Amino acid sequence: MSQENPPFQRPQVATLATRLAEPRRFMQVVTGPRQAGKSTLVQQATETLDMPVRYVSADEPTLRGTDWIGQQWEAARLSIAGDSSATLVLDEIQKIPAWSETVKRLWDEDTRAKRPLKVVLLGSAPLLIAQGLSESLAGRFETLPLSHWSFTEMRAAFGWSLEEYVFYGGYPGAAPLIGEPLRWSRYILDSLIETSISRDVLLLSRVDKPALLRRLFDLACRYSGQILSYTKMLGQLQDAGNTTTLAHYLELLAGAGMVCGLPKYAGDVARSRGSSPKLQAQNTALITAACGYTLSEARANREFWGRLVESAVGAHLVNAVMKGECELYYWRERNHEVDFIVKAGRALTAIEVKSGRAPLAHAGTAAFAQAFKPGRCLLVGGDGIALEDFLTQPVTHWVGATE
Repeated sequence: MSQENPPFQRPQVATLATRLAEPRRFMQVVTGPRQAGKSTLVQQATETLDMPVRYVSADEPTLRGTDWIGQQWEAARLSIAGDSSATLVLDEIQKIPAWSETVKRLWDEDTRAKRPLKVVLLGSAPLLIAQGLSESLAGRFETLPLSHWSFTEMRAAFGWSLEEYVFYGGYPGAAPLIGEPLRWSRYILDSLIETSISRDVLLLSRVDKPALLRRLFDLACRYSGQILSYTKMLGQLQDAGNTTTLAHYLELLAGAGMVCGLPKYAGDVARSRGSSPKLQAQNTALITAACGYTLSEARANREFWGRLVESAVGAHLVNAVMKGECELYYWRERNHEVDFIVKAGRALTAIEVKSGRAPLAHAGTAAFAQAFKPGRCLLVGGDGIALEDFLTQPVTHWVGATE
């Protein structure tokens, strides 16, 4: 009888399992976009624990109240026997208004009573989770950020090729559907994009123009990899809104792990913040789900495939940003441009992406090197580092942080 392979586990599973097994009491916060595998990670980490685990979710059509947190917390307290510990897992915690104040009160009660209850909070809206943590729970938690799945993870879990990853992106829940392209596309559009916008952005943040936010998301996917001023975006979106509103909406979409706007590297924070953003899809599936191409058709379209390749590199770099490993920018001055500037510690790395054969000289990279003296200048694709090699290694391998 053949033995089944064990289910794939992300590296963070071992990290969380180790922390939960420690004798000390702690609060763990796990954040990441939808389909990053937060719930599966916790289940895999807790299934071998020799302690009671209570797992509950606030992800319901009708928002839970803070009294619900208290009820679940009390049930977890009652599962503690003698000197043993117990773990309470609260999923989609950001769905509950004023959740952080209630969690702080209950946590502090347990601290005073010396109750050995460990708490894991999960949230699919990292921006909202961060706001709650900074307001109420300073000094009481550790964070474990999850990003979209990388090429190496999708290859290990599903046997994907490089081209499949570039086209289908890093959503594990959609992976079994790629043999049925229309079904895969509907899953991404309905279960991921629409759910993320309606339940992680519109339901939990003040958005006066929901239609504008949705059109902005579509625009960011269509123009992923391109620099676009907010004024030009408004022209494309045919809306009478203002650039401040647009910048705020882009920030909300970034907080949900969907699309973001990379600032220009200027060596000065204020100047970088005031720049036109470079639009970047955080998962290439968000681009291809609505493009109408099959994988083979996309591969045959050199211009579209080039955009996908650059977006795949950008998504790989954004994943590192989500994990707190680096900062990410672009650079452009007159006719000179560099696709990505990565800042890790004090180390600066310039990255140019080419999907075909590249010229021997890169005027943009040379101009940036002369102005800012980066530690490394990398070419990905073309005659440089193979795309597969770049996506296989963590970003820290290529950029080399310094103190």
